[in-house]
Amino acid sequence: MTTAPALPPVVPLVPPKLIATDLDGTLLRSDGTLSDRTRAALTAAEQAGIHVVLVTGRPPRSVPELLATIGPYFVIAANGAAVYAPDGTLAHASPIRPLAATRLITRVRRALPGAAFAVEYDGDFGHEPAYPTWSFGEEAAKPIGTAGELLTRIPGRPVLKILAYHPTLPLDDFYERARRTAGSNAETTYSTGLSLVEFSAPRVTKATTLLAWSGRLGVSSHEIAAFGDMPNDLPMLTAVGHSYAMANAHPDVLRTARHRAPANDEDGVAQVLERFVDTLVR
Repeated sequence: MTTAPALPPVVPLVPPKLIATDLDGTLLRSDGTLSDRTRAALTAAEQAGIHVVLVTGRPPRSVPELLATIGPYFVIAANGAAVYAPDGTLAHASPIRPLAATRLITRVRRALPGAAFAVEYDGDFGHEPAYPTWSFGEEAAKPIGTAGELLTRIPGRPVLKILAYHPTLPLDDFYERARRTAGSNAETTYSTGLSLVEFSAPRVTKATTLLAWSGRLGVSSHEIAAFGDMPNDLPMLTAVGHSYAMANAHPDVLRTARHRAPANDEDGVAQVLERFVDTLVR
């Protein structure tokens, strides 16, 4: 992703009560690490009374590693399909209903021949044989089978996200055709530059889950600052009072967010958080 020109981050006169931040391309550096500066900024924000929640498209199986790497924060995972407490326990889930999942895959496969599918459960991952192993970066992932087998092998097991891959279609074309095919039967988005499209249950996004969770804390949408870089962040960025696109963000995110933060490799989130905390402690 091309990095936009650096601009001084805008900070509201009244700092937010809650920070919601995406991870890859946003809070984390491009090598996947958390800088010491960012770690310190997150700690300082919490000590100043600002809630912090990590909001990611990453699946539930990645949550233990995230908590070990970043710290004990609430995590909204799988684009809003699951919420995890700081100790790693599942606090809430919004799975795709089994029949709806079966129908969705059938429609997409019919409309886009050649598509291969993977399924994110509440703790692990299954995929069809044709689904690319580079997309999940593991030596082995089980179960492996047809999409129908993945959805029915363990009855009652919650499916939190369905992923689709197409070997030949460009991402923009694949996404638009998949979105039209799914319609209102699923939330359709993407979070990488690869030909992967992600489906969640209807009306389950980073935004809907964030607002429901923050509401239980007594925090209103206008009291939230959110940071993101990819299209799966757009619902969250448009739902909060203070939205920040990273300088390295997707063009749609740069156009949509109200403010801009420096790039992730420049600790952009930390730079803004430091200014929030400075405003509070003056």
